[in-house]
Amino acid sequence: MHLDVVQLRDFYHGPLGRAVARHIGRRLRLIWPDVRGLNLLGLGYAMPYLGSLARLGDAERVIAMMAASQGVHRWNPPGGMRTSRGNLASITEENAFPLPDGSMDRILMVHVLETSDRPRALLREAWRVLAPGGKMIAIVPNRTGLWSLMSEASPFGHGRPYSRSQLEASLTEHMFTPVRHATALFAPPLKGRMGVRIVMGSEDLGARWWPRFGGVHIIEAEKLIYACSPRPPVRVVKPVPIQTSPALRRTNRP
Repeated sequence: MHLDVVQLRDFYHGPLGRAVARHIGRRLRLIWPDVRGLNLLGLGYAMPYLGSLARLGDAERVIAMMAASQGVHRWNPPGGMRTSRGNLASITEENAFPLPDGSMDRILMVHVLETSDRPRALLREAWRVLAPGGKMIAIVPNRTGLWSLMSEASPFGHGRPYSRSQLEASLTEHMFTPVRHATALFAPPLKGRMGVRIVMGSEDLGARWWPRFGGVHIIEAEKLIYACSPRPPVRVVKPVPIQTSPALRRTNRP
């Protein structure tokens, strides 16, 4: 079940949430350094990360969509974006996005896959609206990380955490091709001024020495459309009439 949008908003307005957004945002910018001229869709609660991506690359269009059971609030992107014309957040059903086929070049999925009651439908819709050759990043809690065990500390402690192999298998099953993997959030989700300092100061060390134990998986996957090989010709075997002996024909004659 999805977390309420008010809980998500309050977390990212706090000091720990702002630190999380900075760390994960830095990872995202390494993966997508330039989204200039692209259509960018955020699914779930992706606003803390969409702004920094779009501000760097001046995306053609940015949309934030949240699940109906999650709720929605108004989102005005940072100034200077081509698309900053009032509210760009909307609500959607997980199995029916109000978007045409192949209309998005990039999709960022945060705080939605692990809490969805219909993850298969969610991934099918993401594949439908993504353009051929387009890319998606899914950010989900790591099963072996501390953040998935501390539900009171952050939104990453809710829903179904994934191992890397589970997440990649799920994406592959829905016709995505995983191409890159990273982890983030290596310190426990500590609150307070000292806790946030520990979280802020542990990222580079954790990424180098114990990447398996990051709090979240960040997986980039691509939508590839392969040309179908022609089917081999089917060999048609003509029926051959059975030859019977004259004696057998006389026996069967009425």
